[in-house]
Amino acid sequence: MMKPTNEVQAQARALGDPTRWKIFSYVAESEHGADIAEITSHCGFNHNAIRQHLAKLVDADLVTMHTEKTGGRGRPKLVYRIDPRAESRWGVVGPYERLSALLTEVIRSGDDPVTVGRRVGGRSGLAEAGTDLSVADLADEMARQGFDPLVVERRTGAEVVLQTCPFETAALADPDTVCGLHLGLAQGLTDGSGYRVDDLVRRDPRHAKCLLRLLDHTEGTSP
Repeated sequence: MMKPTNEVQAQARALGDPTRWKIFSYVAESEHGADIAEITSHCGFNHNAIRQHLAKLVDADLVTMHTEKTGGRGRPKLVYRIDPRAESRWGVVGPYERLSALLTEVIRSGDDPVTVGRRVGGRSGLAEAGTDLSVADLADEMARQGFDPLVVERRTGAEVVLQTCPFETAALADPDTVCGLHLGLAQGLTDGSGYRVDDLVRRDPRHAKCLLRLLDHTEGTSP
């Protein structure tokens, strides 16, 4: 779906500043996002200036801001990632481009969509986390894919509610392929972790709310 002209213009203005373009490009190249300290070191400006530039990028729907635990006693750090809605015209690979790459592998390999998605998910840097992978990590990856996930804890695992579908048109035309790819992707991301993706409960992509159901490996039943 094309962005309204005024939104594209706002993004162009935000990226017209050389420093903001440098920040945006750096965040785009960071697989799991970048925090203030990394961006400040890369750009050579003080924290306050970088924060102001980042605020303009957030306002223009070019980057998103998240909080992540540090593992210590300090405050959670702020991490910035490219907004999944950002158009690929800014040099960012968008959701449909990622989908086309998956579809190409389905055609090239002859494997079914779930198998292809699982293989691609297993090759990701996130999958390397192994047993340290959390449901929040999976949700972050689904957010990067454009699904706007919401985690709901269950007695024997969790559900990740996919509140938006970035592939509405394609999923309406061929849900077995599109949904199968993303079920496999989630399974590949969680292989070797403490969770197993048990199912993807499909909904009408026009209304979204599909569910990824995860089982805790220490449990044996569905949530």
